[in-house]
Amino acid sequence: MKLRHVVAFSAAFAALASSAKAEDLVFMLTNNTRSTLERFYTSPVGVNDWEEDVFGNDVLQPGESIKITIRDGRTVCKYDMRFEFTEDSDLDTTEDTQNLCELGSYTIHE
Repeated sequence: MKLRHVVAFSAAFAALASSAKAEDLVFMLTNNTRSTLERFYTSPVGVNDWEEDVFGNDVLQPGESIKITIRDGRTVCKYDMRFEFTEDSDLDTTEDTQNLCELGSYTIHE
């Protein structure tokens, strides 16, 4: 399995009323499908819009894994995730919700 470089993204930092330090959320994402994962989005639960595509110009090929680091300045743990595959894939867009503070790895399956 090929390990890609760390993907990190930053969203606009929200002003926090408390002095609590936000922790980076880190987990390993594995594509266990036969299709290329073209876009991956996350947003905290309750936010109505998706944040930027975590991959940017990159993709996650079948069988590959990548270390994801979310540095958005928030102190929440539950995130919605959206997985979009290439147009030639027979897989539909998939969404899931996870507690990323407790998640060490996530594998997308067909």
